[in-house]
Amino acid sequence: MESYRIFLDLAIIMIFSKFFGLLARKLKAPQVVGEIIAGLLIGPSVLGLVEQTDFLSQMAEIGVILLMFSAGLETNLKDLMKTGFKAFLIACAGVFIPLLGGTLLYMAFYGFTPFGSEQFYSALFIGVIMTATSVSITVQSLREMGKLKGEVGTTILSAAIIDDVIGIIVLTFVIGFKNPDSNSGKVIIDTILFFAMALIVGYILYKLFKLVDFRYPHTRRIPILGLAICFIFAYVAEVYFGIADITGAYVAGIILCSLKDSEYIAGEMDTNSYMLFGPVFFASIGLKTTIDNVTGEIILFSIGFVIVALICKIIGCGLMSKACGFKNRDSLKIGVGMMTRGEVALIVSQKGLSVGMLSPVYFTAVILLIIVSSIATPVILKFLYDKDSYDSLTS
Repeated sequence: MESYRIFLDLAIIMIFSKFFGLLARKLKAPQVVGEIIAGLLIGPSVLGLVEQTDFLSQMAEIGVILLMFSAGLETNLKDLMKTGFKAFLIACAGVFIPLLGGTLLYMAFYGFTPFGSEQFYSALFIGVIMTATSVSITVQSLREMGKLKGEVGTTILSAAIIDDVIGIIVLTFVIGFKNPDSNSGKVIIDTILFFAMALIVGYILYKLFKLVDFRYPHTRRIPILGLAICFIFAYVAEVYFGIADITGAYVAGIILCSLKDSEYIAGEMDTNSYMLFGPVFFASIGLKTTIDNVTGEIILFSIGFVIVALICKIIGCGLMSKACGFKNRDSLKIGVGMMTRGEVALIVSQKGLSVGMLSPVYFTAVILLIIVSSIATPVILKFLYDKDSYDSLTS
């Protein structure tokens, strides 16, 4: 009878995730926040209705793979190329400054340690979490204001895409350095080899998929084969190159993002993710989040984590935007637009937990960051654009 318990666990997760996801959306917060809270409520820390099992962990792993594959599919390479060098520089600053800020924040709380120690890698991983950018809230806000297609909106969107790519690469390096069996040279070589392999094999696969897409457009065989490629790349990245499986899934999405049916593939992936694997993944974060050990120090750290994460994005992206020739207020808009965090931050955090680089208690800080940034970003952007309108009227 115990083996059938999983059906009840899945039913509870789906019901609670849906209810709290809709509630979060009503409150203008990302739906994933509600799903995480649902996991926290039904988990051992509160109601104790569901316990984390190996099966749920594997389901959650599939969920994160699907999310990263979809993120790759939704990447617009043409838009990426248009804004080009400026967006790249802004993204680099938007990764480096938060990475440095997060590392220093952790060390300020728990002590400065030499390179290579366990505590140093924990500090570095806190910085890695801060590098992630999620612009879904920003995009929706700019769309409502009719500013998405302007230079600022396009730059934010492109820089966010590049930001996530760089963030995933940084994640790959940090996890590789943490592995006691690896050395820095091997990590660098393996990473270069993986992306070289992905470039060559990816080009061949793209041509093959383009041919299949031409002969059998909008048929289910395309997303099925695409999903198979996603799983293969995730496996190869992890097993043969020592790179995070989510990197392989993301690259697989990038390979197929220029197909005519890329939106169709993404839609099919979203159905699977939305119905089952996504809720299980986000709920599992709540299940693993422990509030029993949340102390005053952790609460203080979480507040500092949010403040540093938001300010570092504004400073890094804003100053680089200014250096690239944007006006002061436009630079500030870009910095503010880049400070939202969402799924990628959670995915990175989950990966850190799975490889032993992050304690579950720090999920509190990540969830708080997502909530605060999701609320603050649209409010500040609207204020900045309203200020522009007011200045133009009074000038």
